[in-house]
Amino acid sequence: MPQPESENLSVKLFKNHKQALETSGLVPYLPSSLEQLEQSGRTWYRELRRPQWIWQGVDAIELESILARIANSQKHRSRDEWLDTVSGYHSGNWAYEWIHAGMEHQKTASELDGDEAAEAYFKASLYFSVAGYPHIKGDNLAIQSQVLASQAYDMAAKQTSHRVEKILVPYQGRKITCYLHLPNTEKPLPVVIVSGGMDSLQTDMWRLYRDFLAPNNMAMLTLDMPSIGHSSHWSLSEDSSCLHQAVLNYLPNIPWVDRFHAAVMGFRFGGNVALRLSFLEPSRLKACVALGAPVHQILTNSARLKTMPKMYLDVLASRLAKQVVDINSLTSQMQAWSLKNQGFLSGGRKTSVSVLAIGLKDDPVSPKSDNKLAALFSKYGKGVELNSKTLHSGYEEALKQMIEWIKEEMKQ
Repeated sequence: MPQPESENLSVKLFKNHKQALETSGLVPYLPSSLEQLEQSGRTWYRELRRPQWIWQGVDAIELESILARIANSQKHRSRDEWLDTVSGYHSGNWAYEWIHAGMEHQKTASELDGDEAAEAYFKASLYFSVAGYPHIKGDNLAIQSQVLASQAYDMAAKQTSHRVEKILVPYQGRKITCYLHLPNTEKPLPVVIVSGGMDSLQTDMWRLYRDFLAPNNMAMLTLDMPSIGHSSHWSLSEDSSCLHQAVLNYLPNIPWVDRFHAAVMGFRFGGNVALRLSFLEPSRLKACVALGAPVHQILTNSARLKTMPKMYLDVLASRLAKQVVDINSLTSQMQAWSLKNQGFLSGGRKTSVSVLAIGLKDDPVSPKSDNKLAALFSKYGKGVELNSKTLHSGYEEALKQMIEWIKEEMKQ
């Protein structure tokens, strides 16, 4: 029997990566900086985002099964103390296990039609995305995983009863690749521009659209953060919202959306970008929602940054295209990303965009003070703190608040 096209692609993409470099060792540090990294007590290199992945569509039992196979592997690890550092593309390796599971969902999708097939393809795309997590530059397995995630998403788009269009926005001689999701095309719809953090892909957002935006007759336009996924051509700079600003300014060229009713939504660093954009383009936005966004405190606290897990520091260095990391220089440089230091959250000027900033209690990345600060500099702003149990056991509750906020502002 001939192999399905997806399996052929998998074999082709990964046949040369049996001895691929392992993710945790891809970002080089100065010897003096390595000594400063305090990672005792950690058993995984990656931050395991169980609640988020399950909410996005990963099967909870399958998730634990995948993690168990990785943890129980007897294959060589580049760091014995970290379970997810099995090197080489074979069983026990992080990318291998997630891609293998994703291929099963893609195979299921190929045997279905319509929305059932689409949902299976969307799930496969999510698994392929997690396979590449945290998407460090130079990680060949992650790059190939992104190819699979994008391909599966495109196949889902062809099957779903919703309309999903790939939008190419010209910028600096290249094209920003976005996905526009539409519940219908009877008239131009209010649109929400959405981005995740610096270690996730825009293809992770399907459930947000399907369960929250589409039922409220709103379109969703996604794009990757600078230096990752389809936006990997651009490194992250202090002008972190440059791609999003270009997309926002391009809305008049998209016939299916109502450019006069646009909002922006961001998760983690995507929230920093969303807030920044609400100050740069107040006349083009109705609302801004940020969940768990680093706004000021963590970005200006070098001592706190140095205690963050190595994965986070690797991601920062990767997004900034650092060749070798001097941890003192890296943590000092992050002060330039503080929205207060940039002048947006200081002085007397407020944005006319309605801002909702939501954080998790005791979240070191997005403390209560940051969310109150963001809300303070909006003429109609609100800072919300959720206790940890609420966000982990009821991720949807935070989303419901965010969607209600946008719905109210879109009526204006």
